[in-house]
Amino acid sequence: MTQHIIIGAGPAGVIAAETIRKHAPADRIILVGDEPEAPYSRMAIPYLLMGNIAESGTHLRKTPTHFADLCIERITDRVLKVDTTARTLALASGASLSYDRLLLATGSKPAQPPIPGIDSPNVHTCWTLEDARAIMAKAQPGSRVLQMGAGFIGCIIMEALASRGVQLSVVEMGDRMVPRMMGPAAGGMIRRWVEGKGVAVHTGARVDRIETRQPSLLQRVGAAFGTGTAPPPSQVFLSNGQVLEADLIISATGVKPAMDFLAGSGVLCLQGILTDEHMQTNIPGVYAAGDCAEAFDQVSGKTIVSAIQPNAADQALVAALNMLGKTTALKGVTQINVLDTLGLISASFGNWEGVPGGEHVERVDEPNSKALSLQFDGDVMVGCNSVGWTNHVGAMRGLVEGRVKLGDWKDRLLQDPTQLMPAYLATAQAQGQWSGAGDERRR
Repeated sequence: MTQHIIIGAGPAGVIAAETIRKHAPADRIILVGDEPEAPYSRMAIPYLLMGNIAESGTHLRKTPTHFADLCIERITDRVLKVDTTARTLALASGASLSYDRLLLATGSKPAQPPIPGIDSPNVHTCWTLEDARAIMAKAQPGSRVLQMGAGFIGCIIMEALASRGVQLSVVEMGDRMVPRMMGPAAGGMIRRWVEGKGVAVHTGARVDRIETRQPSLLQRVGAAFGTGTAPPPSQVFLSNGQVLEADLIISATGVKPAMDFLAGSGVLCLQGILTDEHMQTNIPGVYAAGDCAEAFDQVSGKTIVSAIQPNAADQALVAALNMLGKTTALKGVTQINVLDTLGLISASFGNWEGVPGGEHVERVDEPNSKALSLQFDGDVMVGCNSVGWTNHVGAMRGLVEGRVKLGDWKDRLLQDPTQLMPAYLATAQAQGQWSGAGDERRR
């Protein structure tokens, strides 16, 4: 009997475990997670903060006995070390596990900036259900909330916080919002839209330090018994000289693959855990999938970490089948980000910053909060940004992912980039790549 161990109980880990069980009824499957929660989706946490769902709504599987029914063993523990020679795992509890096949599906973890005062009790990340509970207790109507970071994840969190009726300020080091997804015109447009919704935005600024007064004896006693007044607010000192007061500070300054435990294991880690087209690492029998994995992207021609759930699902399926000896190759990594920022829809696909020697076109409709930027390599559209043009999202994805040769249509798009849908219908369909332009997967 083959023993499969999966480290990580998020979407990739769960899909891989279920796939292995489907094809190998007699194999042993152990799912190791380091949180005492039922496996859940982090991307559902903003909906929990908004009050749209209960905690159970974040759970990946709704039946309490789902994993037991599939004979998938769940262990709550943290992996400290992987010995790929002995094929063993050392756990924080002191226990040890051996494996025949190992899947690394540990996802990402928040990247905490080295800011004096970042360990204040008023500072929270928004990454776990435990984080969400703490935030919901403090983010009450009228409370002053400062969020560090206005990237993709930060904007999702920002929308959830705004829905709670707080006084919200956002600080972003970049010169615009969502700087790793949007160009200057689009990022600036998103900022102006957000400010129009009552959110104070500070771009080109960073938090230098956080100062928090010690709570009084009465406040400490009250906190111990769940009563009493709120703790003192924090003072947040910005690099532009401003000082803001905040009852709650959210650190949303980015994430990084969770792979520190692999030190000394021999598993090759670059931006993420490097894999081949079968999701196998450089160590035979050890695989990786999801937000911790670095896989080859056909559009950019390089390996990337693309932390979106559709990729996690695809990679988990491929890894699981190869763990069973069923040779399967990953078709590619999808570079898609679709974002709803307080009602303004934006999207980014592929090499949105362009390639050396490539051509580009940009159309900005400021009064209607619309922006569109297309990037070309020869007659192939390799990337794009859009704000407000939601009817083009499917065509953008189809042209970029399909690497469709546009021919004369490239020049037409350089003249009028809003003709994406006619260009897609004329070129992708003619080249046998028609897949339905309205079928886009969202993050």
